[in-house]
Amino acid sequence: MELKNIPFNVTEWSEIEPTEHKGETGVAYWRTQKFGDIRVRMVEYSAGYLADHWCNKGHILFCLEGELHTELEDGRTFTLQPGMSYQVADNAEPHRSSTQIGAKLFVVD
Repeated sequence: MELKNIPFNVTEWSEIEPTEHKGETGVAYWRTQKFGDIRVRMVEYSAGYLADHWCNKGHILFCLEGELHTELEDGRTFTLQPGMSYQVADNAEPHRSSTQIGAKLFVVD
């Protein structure tokens, strides 16, 4: 990945209007910035959130608050707590997320 044509700027995430994305259960709120083909998001999952699909998109994801459970389609599971991250390539390993207590994440994809 090469970051091009992005002038220096500061993002005040609280000023970006969140969009609502319902899961199978619960809801996710995304605050999104786009820089060319790169999407940068602050994502908050409600308690009881379960994704409504298997995701094939690549991400670099950093857990800021709460606890995130990620299940891979092959059955492996991982738990992220604050200060932990995961990274996965596009079309590499389908995954879906859930949380019982809620989570706040910083995501680049």
